[in-house]
Amino acid sequence: MATHDTVHGDARTHVAQLVKNAQVAMLTTTDTHGRRVSRPMGLQDADFDGDLWFFAYADSAKAAQIATDPEVGISFTDSKDHTWTSITGRAQVVRDRAKAEQLYTPFLKAWFPDGLDTPGLVLIKVEADSAQYWEAPSSTTAFVLGNLRAAVTGNPHKDPITTDTVDL
Repeated sequence: MATHDTVHGDARTHVAQLVKNAQVAMLTTTDTHGRRVSRPMGLQDADFDGDLWFFAYADSAKAAQIATDPEVGISFTDSKDHTWTSITGRAQVVRDRAKAEQLYTPFLKAWFPDGLDTPGLVLIKVEADSAQYWEAPSSTTAFVLGNLRAAVTGNPHKDPITTDTVDL
């Protein structure tokens, strides 16, 4: 497994691109019994500057869990480009109409029928601490053939996978 060395700014830019390409995240919080709970969330701000933004309801389980334990994990998968990104950070529930107006898209109406006037609408802001990512060969054919070769021969996958851990 190869390690990808980057300068801090370049690494953040690279993570931002991986996140932007994936768009849908799995947000992991901790419930009142100490169990990890994950659910899909649509990322609202793809111009990743160290903060991730999601819309939610104030009375949702995730909002309550964040209030109790703000440490969260967010994972992204981009199956088209064969990348996986995992970000850790601290979350908070935010009531900021101006930020909500900036981030809102008509697509959200499926979950928030009254748009920005939906009762209980809040934002979840995640301040990222660190990220890890994995990148397989970008060619789907190379990726599939490499996995098939490994399965048939019993030898580990030989195609390079780029990895990095980045402090954000």
